[in-house]
Amino acid sequence: MVGQHKISNNIEEPTPTLSMNPHKFALWLFIITIIMIFASLTSAYIVRAADGNWVEFDLPQVLWLNTIALFASSLTMHWAYISAKRNNLGTLKLAISITLVLGAAFVIGQFFAWKDLVAMEIFFTGNPSGSFLYILTGVHGFHLITGLAFLIIVLISSFKYKIHSKNLTKIEICATYWHFLDGLWIYLFVFLLMNHL
Repeated sequence: MVGQHKISNNIEEPTPTLSMNPHKFALWLFIITIIMIFASLTSAYIVRAADGNWVEFDLPQVLWLNTIALFASSLTMHWAYISAKRNNLGTLKLAISITLVLGAAFVIGQFFAWKDLVAMEIFFTGNPSGSFLYILTGVHGFHLITGLAFLIIVLISSFKYKIHSKNLTKIEICATYWHFLDGLWIYLFVFLLMNHL
């Protein structure tokens, strides 16, 4: 018994390690990649605008409404997350549904913005100023569509009662991505406003 006691005392306790959920880690790598893409695009925008042959035009007014819709969707996404933490599952479903509708409204609004650009004779091919606007809004719109797909997955999971206070990983990842896309759009919109004054 004494020997056994000595052996058990010699066993080293495993030291705690810093760890992150692999899905959250993958998301942050993805977010860093997106940040690098848009940093490159906005830098290229500034450099190309300084070279001249740059057509100035007013931004479509619908972009203001789109911005408000996306900002509101970030608020409802946070509402969904808080509801999940509190096990208010009915409110969770409602909040995610509203977020989905507002996100879809943003994407539809971007198509109207493109329609307004065409009406102003600003096309994807032609002057670089128009091309950059289509690229910036289009690449962001693509990422927002992936966010909408994720929202649909989260909504389905909420109806299956797979999201609650003891299982928050999926909604945490979704909320992080959605808030990032909202913040990214606000950055782009302010950038475009400042460069169209």
